[in-house]
Amino acid sequence: MTQATLRQEAVADLQKEVGHGRGIRSLLSHQVTGPLAALLVAVVVFSVFTDRFLQPGNLSLIAQQSVVVGTLALGQALVILTAGIDLANGAIMVLGTVVIGKAALDGDVVLALVLGIVACAVVGAVNGLLVSRAGLPPFIVTLGVLTVVTAASRLYTDSASYPIADGLLTVLGDGPTIGGFTVTYGVMLWVLLTVGLGYVLSQTAWGVRVYAVGDNPPAARLAGIKVKRVLLGVYVVAAIVYGLAAWQALGRTPTADPSGYSTANLDSITAVVIGGTSLFGGRGGVYGTLIGTLIVVVLQNGLTQAGIDSLYQQVATGALVIVAVLVDRIVRRRQTR
Repeated sequence: MTQATLRQEAVADLQKEVGHGRGIRSLLSHQVTGPLAALLVAVVVFSVFTDRFLQPGNLSLIAQQSVVVGTLALGQALVILTAGIDLANGAIMVLGTVVIGKAALDGDVVLALVLGIVACAVVGAVNGLLVSRAGLPPFIVTLGVLTVVTAASRLYTDSASYPIADGLLTVLGDGPTIGGFTVTYGVMLWVLLTVGLGYVLSQTAWGVRVYAVGDNPPAARLAGIKVKRVLLGVYVVAAIVYGLAAWQALGRTPTADPSGYSTANLDSITAVVIGGTSLFGGRGGVYGTLIGTLIVVVLQNGLTQAGIDSLYQQVATGALVIVAVLVDRIVRRRQTR
Protein backbone atom coordinates (compact mmCIF):
# COMPACT_ATOMS: atom_id res chain seq x y z
CA MET A 1 0.00 0.00 0.00
CA THR A 2 1.47 3.37 -1.02
CA GLN A 3 2.04 6.32 1.28
CA ALA A 4 -0.57 8.32 -0.67
CA THR A 5 -3.17 5.60 -0.12
CA LEU A 6 -2.38 5.47 3.59
CA ARG A 7 -2.73 9.23 3.80
CA GLN A 8 -6.12 9.14 2.01
CA GLU A 9 -7.37 6.45 4.37
CA ALA A 10 -6.12 8.39 7.38
CA VAL A 11 -7.92 11.53 6.23
CA ALA A 12 -11.11 9.53 5.71
CA ASP A 13 -10.80 8.05 9.21
CA LEU A 14 -10.25 11.47 10.71
CA GLN A 15 -13.24 12.94 8.93
CA LYS A 16 -15.39 10.21 10.40
CA GLU A 17 -13.87 10.31 13.89
CA VAL A 18 -13.57 14.08 14.22
CA GLY A 19 -17.24 14.23 13.37
CA HIS A 20 -17.79 13.37 17.02
CA GLY A 21 -15.89 16.52 17.98
CA ARG A 22 -17.67 18.62 15.39
CA GLY A 23 -20.91 17.44 16.91
CA ILE A 24 -20.52 19.82 19.80
CA ARG A 25 -22.08 22.44 17.55
CA SER A 26 -25.33 20.67 18.33
CA LEU A 27 -26.33 20.27 21.98
CA LEU A 28 -28.20 17.02 21.38
CA SER A 29 -25.28 15.36 19.57
CA HIS A 30 -22.82 16.20 22.31
CA GLN A 31 -22.18 14.56 25.69
CA VAL A 32 -23.87 17.53 27.40
CA THR A 33 -27.34 15.97 27.41
CA GLY A 34 -26.72 13.26 30.02
CA PRO A 35 -24.85 15.47 32.53
CA LEU A 36 -27.43 18.23 32.10
CA ALA A 37 -30.25 15.79 32.85
CA ALA A 38 -28.36 14.56 35.94
CA LEU A 39 -27.86 18.16 37.13
CA LEU A 40 -31.55 18.97 36.72
CA VAL A 41 -32.55 15.82 38.61
CA ALA A 42 -30.18 16.73 41.46
CA VAL A 43 -31.57 20.28 41.64
CA VAL A 44 -35.16 19.01 41.73
CA VAL A 45 -34.42 16.39 44.42
CA PHE A 46 -32.57 18.80 46.72
CA SER A 47 -35.15 21.54 46.23
CA VAL A 48 -37.82 19.10 47.42
CA PHE A 49 -35.96 17.60 50.38
CA THR A 50 -34.23 20.73 51.71
CA ASP A 51 -35.61 24.13 52.67
CA ARG A 52 -32.89 26.51 51.51
CA PHE A 53 -31.45 24.93 48.39
CA LEU A 54 -33.21 27.20 45.88
CA GLN A 55 -32.69 30.39 47.84
CA PRO A 56 -30.70 32.98 45.84
CA GLY A 57 -27.96 33.16 48.45
CA ASN A 58 -27.38 29.40 48.32
CA LEU A 59 -27.41 29.28 44.52
CA SER A 60 -24.90 32.12 44.50
CA LEU A 61 -22.73 30.16 46.94
CA ILE A 62 -22.84 27.10 44.64
CA ALA A 63 -21.68 29.20 41.70
CA GLN A 64 -18.85 30.77 43.70
CA GLN A 65 -17.72 27.41 45.10
CA SER A 66 -17.56 26.04 41.55
CA VAL A 67 -15.33 28.74 40.10
CA VAL A 68 -11.79 27.62 40.93
CA VAL A 69 -12.22 23.88 40.34
CA GLY A 70 -14.42 24.61 37.34
CA THR A 71 -11.73 26.71 35.69
CA LEU A 72 -9.05 24.12 36.49
CA ALA A 73 -11.36 21.52 34.95
CA LEU A 74 -11.48 23.50 31.68
CA GLY A 75 -7.71 23.15 31.30
CA GLN A 76 -7.90 19.53 32.43
CA ALA A 77 -10.54 18.86 29.77
CA LEU A 78 -8.21 20.07 27.02
CA VAL A 79 -5.52 17.66 28.20
CA ILE A 80 -7.93 14.73 28.57
CA LEU A 81 -9.28 15.33 25.06
CA THR A 82 -5.78 14.41 23.82
CA ALA A 83 -5.97 11.16 25.86
CA GLY A 84 -3.68 12.67 28.51
CA ILE A 85 -4.08 13.56 32.16
CA ASP A 86 -2.74 16.42 34.29
CA LEU A 87 -2.22 15.48 37.92
CA ALA A 88 -0.25 18.68 38.51
CA ASN A 89 -2.87 21.27 37.58
CA GLY A 90 -3.79 22.13 41.18
CA ALA A 91 -0.13 22.46 42.15
CA ILE A 92 0.53 24.65 39.10
CA MET A 93 -2.33 26.91 40.13
CA VAL A 94 -1.00 27.14 43.71
CA LEU A 95 2.43 28.03 42.32
CA GLY A 96 0.72 30.83 40.40
CA THR A 97 -0.91 32.16 43.57
CA VAL A 98 2.33 32.23 45.58
CA VAL A 99 4.28 33.84 42.74
CA ILE A 100 1.57 36.50 42.52
CA GLY A 101 1.46 36.93 46.29
CA LYS A 102 5.22 37.29 46.75
CA ALA A 103 5.67 39.52 43.70
CA ALA A 104 2.83 41.76 44.89
CA LEU A 105 4.90 42.68 47.94
CA ASP A 106 6.81 45.04 45.66
CA GLY A 107 3.57 46.89 44.95
CA ASP A 108 3.17 46.31 41.20
CA VAL A 109 0.09 44.07 41.21
CA VAL A 110 -0.24 44.01 37.41
CA LEU A 111 3.30 42.71 37.03
CA ALA A 112 2.66 40.22 39.85
CA LEU A 113 -0.41 38.86 38.07
CA VAL A 114 1.46 38.53 34.78
CA LEU A 115 4.38 36.78 36.47
CA GLY A 116 2.03 34.29 38.12
CA ILE A 117 0.34 33.37 34.84
CA VAL A 118 3.72 33.17 33.05
CA ALA A 119 5.04 30.85 35.78
CA CYS A 120 2.07 28.54 35.20
CA ALA A 121 2.62 28.64 31.42
CA VAL A 122 6.30 27.72 31.84
CA VAL A 123 5.42 24.64 33.88
CA GLY A 124 2.78 23.74 31.30
CA ALA A 125 5.42 24.00 28.57
CA VAL A 126 7.66 21.62 30.53
CA ASN A 127 4.78 19.14 30.77
CA GLY A 128 4.08 19.49 27.08
CA LEU A 129 7.71 19.04 26.03
CA LEU A 130 8.15 15.92 28.16
CA VAL A 131 4.94 14.39 26.80
CA SER A 132 5.28 15.43 23.16
CA ARG A 133 9.04 15.46 22.54
CA ALA A 134 10.34 12.93 25.05
CA GLY A 135 7.34 10.66 24.54
CA LEU A 136 6.81 10.07 28.27
CA PRO A 137 3.37 9.01 29.58
CA PRO A 138 1.31 12.02 30.74
CA PHE A 139 0.41 10.28 34.01
CA ILE A 140 4.06 9.82 34.98
CA VAL A 141 5.14 13.27 33.77
CA THR A 142 2.44 15.18 35.61
CA LEU A 143 2.80 13.03 38.74
CA GLY A 144 6.49 13.95 38.86
CA VAL A 145 5.78 17.61 38.12
CA LEU A 146 3.13 17.59 40.86
CA THR A 147 5.76 16.58 43.41
CA VAL A 148 8.36 19.03 42.11
CA VAL A 149 6.02 22.02 41.88
CA THR A 150 4.48 21.38 45.29
CA ALA A 151 7.93 21.35 46.88
CA ALA A 152 9.05 24.36 44.81
CA SER A 153 6.08 26.43 46.00
CA ARG A 154 6.98 25.76 49.62
CA LEU A 155 10.67 26.41 49.08
CA TYR A 156 9.90 29.64 47.22
CA THR A 157 7.81 30.93 50.12
CA ASP A 158 9.60 29.18 53.02
CA SER A 159 6.18 27.56 53.59
CA ALA A 160 4.77 30.97 54.50
CA SER A 161 1.42 32.37 53.34
CA TYR A 162 1.03 35.84 51.84
CA PRO A 163 -2.09 37.93 52.53
CA ILE A 164 -3.40 39.70 49.44
CA ALA A 165 -4.64 43.27 49.73
CA ASP A 166 -7.92 44.29 48.14
CA GLY A 167 -7.68 45.51 44.59
CA LEU A 168 -6.93 43.96 41.24
CA LEU A 169 -5.76 40.65 42.68
CA THR A 170 -9.00 40.06 44.62
CA VAL A 171 -11.46 41.73 42.27
CA LEU A 172 -12.73 38.40 40.91
CA GLY A 173 -14.31 37.74 44.29
CA ASP A 174 -16.49 40.83 43.89
CA GLY A 175 -19.51 41.38 41.68
CA PRO A 176 -23.03 42.80 41.45
CA THR A 177 -25.89 41.37 43.50
CA ILE A 178 -29.20 40.91 41.69
CA GLY A 179 -32.21 39.77 43.67
CA GLY A 180 -30.05 38.29 46.41
CA PHE A 181 -27.88 36.42 43.87
CA THR A 182 -24.30 37.66 43.71
CA VAL A 183 -22.65 37.20 40.32
CA THR A 184 -18.93 37.54 40.96
CA TYR A 185 -16.49 38.52 38.26
CA GLY A 186 -14.82 35.17 38.83
CA VAL A 187 -18.02 33.39 37.81
CA MET A 188 -18.27 35.63 34.76
CA LEU A 189 -14.69 34.78 33.80
CA TRP A 190 -15.39 31.06 34.21
CA VAL A 191 -18.39 31.24 31.90
CA LEU A 192 -16.53 33.37 29.33
CA LEU A 193 -13.60 30.92 29.33
CA THR A 194 -16.03 28.05 28.79
CA VAL A 195 -17.70 29.77 25.86
CA GLY A 196 -14.37 30.83 24.37
CA LEU A 197 -12.78 27.40 24.61
CA GLY A 198 -15.99 25.80 23.38
CA TYR A 199 -15.87 27.99 20.29
CA VAL A 200 -12.20 27.23 19.68
CA LEU A 201 -12.75 23.48 19.99
CA SER A 202 -15.81 23.36 17.73
CA GLN A 203 -15.14 26.09 15.17
CA THR A 204 -11.40 26.23 14.55
CA ALA A 205 -8.82 24.04 12.87
CA TRP A 206 -6.89 23.82 16.13
CA GLY A 207 -9.93 22.34 17.84
CA VAL A 208 -10.30 19.71 15.10
CA ARG A 209 -6.64 18.79 15.54
CA VAL A 210 -7.07 18.40 19.30
CA TYR A 211 -9.93 15.93 18.82
CA ALA A 212 -8.04 14.12 16.06
CA VAL A 213 -4.90 13.70 18.15
CA GLY A 214 -6.90 12.37 21.06
CA ASP A 215 -8.97 9.98 18.97
CA ASN A 216 -6.35 8.52 16.62
CA PRO A 217 -2.78 9.88 16.79
CA PRO A 218 -1.38 7.68 13.96
CA ALA A 219 -4.16 8.73 11.59
CA ALA A 220 -3.70 12.36 12.61
CA ARG A 221 0.01 12.11 11.87
CA LEU A 222 -0.59 10.53 8.45
CA ALA A 223 -3.12 13.26 7.66
CA GLY A 224 -0.42 15.87 8.13
CA ILE A 225 -1.27 17.06 11.64
CA LYS A 226 1.79 17.97 13.70
CA VAL A 227 0.85 15.86 16.71
CA LYS A 228 3.77 16.97 18.89
CA ARG A 229 3.02 20.64 18.27
CA VAL A 230 -0.66 20.16 19.09
CA LEU A 231 0.17 18.37 22.36
CA LEU A 232 2.63 21.07 23.39
CA GLY A 233 0.07 23.76 22.61
CA VAL A 234 -2.63 22.00 24.63
CA TYR A 235 -0.48 21.78 27.77
CA VAL A 236 0.56 25.43 27.50
CA VAL A 237 -2.99 26.69 26.94
CA ALA A 238 -4.22 24.53 29.82
CA ALA A 239 -1.53 25.98 32.10
CA ILE A 240 -2.54 29.53 31.19
CA VAL A 241 -6.07 28.60 32.22
CA TYR A 242 -4.63 27.34 35.53
CA GLY A 243 -3.00 30.74 35.94
CA LEU A 244 -6.39 32.41 35.57
CA ALA A 245 -7.72 29.96 38.16
CA ALA A 246 -4.97 31.21 40.49
CA TRP A 247 -6.35 34.73 40.08
CA GLN A 248 -9.85 33.43 40.85
CA ALA A 249 -8.54 31.60 43.93
CA LEU A 250 -7.13 34.86 45.32
CA GLY A 251 -10.55 36.42 44.80
CA ARG A 252 -12.19 33.59 46.74
CA THR A 253 -9.59 33.53 49.55
CA PRO A 254 -7.24 36.55 49.63
CA THR A 255 -4.25 34.54 50.82
CA ALA A 256 -1.51 32.89 48.76
CA ASP A 257 -1.01 29.60 50.60
CA PRO A 258 1.53 27.06 49.24
CA SER A 259 -0.39 24.27 51.01
CA GLY A 260 -3.79 25.16 49.57
CA TYR A 261 -6.03 23.25 47.16
CA SER A 262 -4.35 19.90 47.79
CA THR A 263 -7.18 17.91 46.14
CA ALA A 264 -7.95 20.31 43.30
CA ASN A 265 -6.36 18.02 40.70
CA LEU A 266 -8.64 15.11 41.59
CA ASP A 267 -11.66 17.41 41.85
CA SER A 268 -11.02 18.76 38.35
CA ILE A 269 -10.67 15.25 36.89
CA THR A 270 -13.94 14.29 38.57
CA ALA A 271 -15.72 17.28 37.02
CA VAL A 272 -14.36 16.49 33.55
CA VAL A 273 -15.33 12.81 33.69
CA ILE A 274 -18.80 13.44 35.10
CA GLY A 275 -19.23 16.10 32.41
CA GLY A 276 -18.99 13.43 29.71
CA THR A 277 -15.42 13.83 28.45
CA SER A 278 -13.81 10.48 27.72
CA LEU A 279 -10.63 9.55 29.57
CA PHE A 280 -9.61 7.72 26.39
CA GLY A 281 -9.47 10.99 24.42
CA GLY A 282 -11.21 12.45 21.41
CA ARG A 283 -14.71 12.84 22.87
CA GLY A 284 -16.32 15.46 25.08
CA GLY A 285 -15.91 19.17 25.59
CA VAL A 286 -15.85 22.10 27.95
CA TYR A 287 -19.61 22.68 28.16
CA GLY A 288 -20.07 19.26 29.72
CA THR A 289 -17.15 20.05 32.02
CA LEU A 290 -18.92 23.15 33.33
CA ILE A 291 -22.03 21.06 34.01
CA GLY A 292 -19.92 18.32 35.62
CA THR A 293 -18.43 20.86 38.00
CA LEU A 294 -21.88 22.08 38.98
CA ILE A 295 -23.04 18.49 39.54
CA VAL A 296 -20.22 17.86 42.01
CA VAL A 297 -20.80 21.11 43.91
CA VAL A 298 -24.60 20.75 43.88
CA LEU A 299 -24.24 17.22 45.24
CA GLN A 300 -21.95 18.37 48.04
CA ASN A 301 -24.12 21.39 48.86
CA GLY A 302 -27.41 19.48 48.79
CA LEU A 303 -26.16 16.55 50.85
CA THR A 304 -24.71 18.96 53.41
CA GLN A 305 -28.06 20.70 53.76
CA ALA A 306 -29.74 17.32 54.08
CA GLY A 307 -27.44 16.54 57.02
CA ILE A 308 -25.47 13.79 55.26
CA ASP A 309 -21.96 13.13 56.59
CA SER A 310 -19.16 14.42 54.35
CA LEU A 311 -17.71 10.92 54.07
CA TYR A 312 -20.90 9.71 52.43
CA GLN A 313 -20.68 12.69 50.09
CA GLN A 314 -17.27 11.45 48.96
CA VAL A 315 -18.69 7.96 48.46
CA ALA A 316 -21.49 9.35 46.29
CA THR A 317 -19.09 11.44 44.20
CA GLY A 318 -16.70 8.53 43.71
CA ALA A 319 -19.52 6.22 42.67
CA LEU A 320 -20.71 8.83 40.17
CA VAL A 321 -17.24 8.99 38.59
CA ILE A 322 -17.10 5.19 38.23
CA VAL A 323 -20.53 5.14 36.60
CA ALA A 324 -19.52 7.93 34.19
CA VAL A 325 -16.37 6.04 33.10
CA LEU A 326 -18.34 2.79 32.76
CA VAL A 327 -20.93 4.46 30.53
CA ASP A 328 -18.17 5.95 28.39
CA ARG A 329 -16.53 2.54 27.98
CA ILE A 330 -19.84 0.96 26.93
CA VAL A 331 -20.54 3.73 24.41
CA ARG A 332 -17.08 3.38 22.89
CA ARG A 333 -17.42 -0.37 22.54
CA ARG A 334 -20.71 -0.01 20.73
CA GLN A 335 -19.27 2.58 18.36
CA THR A 336 -16.31 0.40 17.45
CA ARG A 337 -18.46 -2.61 16.49
